[in-house]
Amino acid sequence: MIDAIDPKVTEKPMVRCAECDREVRHYNTFFSPTNEKRNVCWECLARDEKGFFAKRDFRRGSRFGVIPR
Repeated sequence: MIDAIDPKVTEKPMVRCAECDREVRHYNTFFSPTNEKRNVCWECLARDEKGFFAKRDFRRGSRFGVIPR
């Protein structure tokens, strides 16, 4: 008999997010070059990918006619 492993069904232990400090079940684990584990929840990862943590004064120069080269 072949057992299929579905990543959505596997039970992962609850961990604390490194960004928001909440206990979560849905997270990604990243390893640094010094072999340190860093757990980041899906919500913080989505915010980071959208540029949520960008500086407040961040503006795209091309919108004002200046194209940085």
